[in-house]
Amino acid sequence: MQDEDMALNSVLGLELNRVFFAVRETANKQKIIEFAREVLRSERTKPVDSVSPEGPAS
Repeated sequence: MQDEDMALNSVLGLELNRVFFAVRETANKQKIIEFAREVLRSERTKPVDSVSPEGPAS
């Protein structure tokens, strides 16, 4: 699951980057930056205990 999360985060990061550079208005770019910061903050504050270890793949 961790590998899937990393891959998803990479894809989302690339899409966010693409959108950021497609936007011309500075105010909208600021909104994108604020959104990305909020997502990163929420990811960092997630409790580690909530992640359950996965068993071997079958």
